[in-house]
Amino acid sequence: METELSFIDLFWQASLLVKLVMIILLAMSVWGWVLIFQRKAVLKTASQDAKKFEQRFWSGVDLARLYQEISARANKARGMELLFHAGFKEFARLRNHPGGSAQTTVEGAFRAMRVAHARELEKLDNHLGILATIGSISPYIGLFGTVWGIMNAFIALGAVQQATLAMVAPGIAEALIATALGLFAAIPAVIAYNRFTTRVEQVDNQYMNFIDEFTAILQRQAMTQSDSAKPEGNAL
Repeated sequence: METELSFIDLFWQASLLVKLVMIILLAMSVWGWVLIFQRKAVLKTASQDAKKFEQRFWSGVDLARLYQEISARANKARGMELLFHAGFKEFARLRNHPGGSAQTTVEGAFRAMRVAHARELEKLDNHLGILATIGSISPYIGLFGTVWGIMNAFIALGAVQQATLAMVAPGIAEALIATALGLFAAIPAVIAYNRFTTRVEQVDNQYMNFIDEFTAILQRQAMTQSDSAKPEGNAL
């Protein structure tokens, strides 16, 4: 008579250690999928917000007015908005500082934007290391459960005088499930990690390009203000 064993049957027949390995791998798989959906939403929002702000920034809006709008909701500002807010705020502060040069003003604004950029990039990179860890260690955890299960199957096989395939097959099958679960947890995590790393680099490039372009604008404004503030020379 043929016997069909389901995943649940094999799970209950497995040893305590193999069961523990399976539970850990299932938990890691669920955790990985939660992070995948969460990171996907965060990166998609960051990319869309950056494009929207760039369109508004290059639409010819007055920078002081744009700064005031963002300041009114400073607690909700994020991404490229936050970079602009940090840079313009520092630029305005240093521009009104007596004795400050145009170069010092622009450098201060640039440093403020780089600090804000580092914080925003840290938010984008958040939890990606966990996905990398799940993708790297899950196969090894599954392999450990498989080796342990096969070892127990052969130990039990050695205790009988006449061994048959029907006796050893369930033990090997339940052991191999641990490897399958390890791959089930690892493959999506690795794919998502590689994909999200690329997306983070794309958003980071958007941020860095904006910082360079905005710094150039601030530099032109600072030089214009510096030239207008110079006293006119006496005619000979």
